[in-house]
Amino acid sequence: MSIDHTHFSPVTSLAGGALIGFAVSLLALGLGRIAGISGMLAAALRPDRSSRSWQLAFCAGLLASPWLWQAFRPLPAIQAQASWERWLLAGLLVGYGARLAGGCTSGHGVCGLSRGSPRSLLATASFMLTGFLVVWLDRHGLRVPRS
Repeated sequence: MSIDHTHFSPVTSLAGGALIGFAVSLLALGLGRIAGISGMLAAALRPDRSSRSWQLAFCAGLLASPWLWQAFRPLPAIQAQASWERWLLAGLLVGYGARLAGGCTSGHGVCGLSRGSPRSLLATASFMLTGFLVVWLDRHGLRVPRS
């Protein structure tokens, strides 16, 4: 995947980070809940419909945010350089890893670290080190064929 870096701006990145922080804080202060996306999505997809309205609303907001952003600024061009099979496999592996770690990067990296959770520190360090290793292997060692 490549991102159009000519339209990248620290201002938009700061605005995005501030919005994430605001949403996480609002959810924690308003409902006393953690904004872990993998957990929210899993709860929203469960057949038990008793208390999933806020999870569905949060997930809907995540899906709607690019269209809302487009009302103010154009989205950067993104080109996916992989087959749909590779994207599907990557998504399944990320989902499996998030469930295995008891949360995803948003739950551990954003919420858990801000609460001082040692478990989240270990999980976030594992996410980051694994990501660094995969990129290094792809660029220098193990040549993965592109589809």
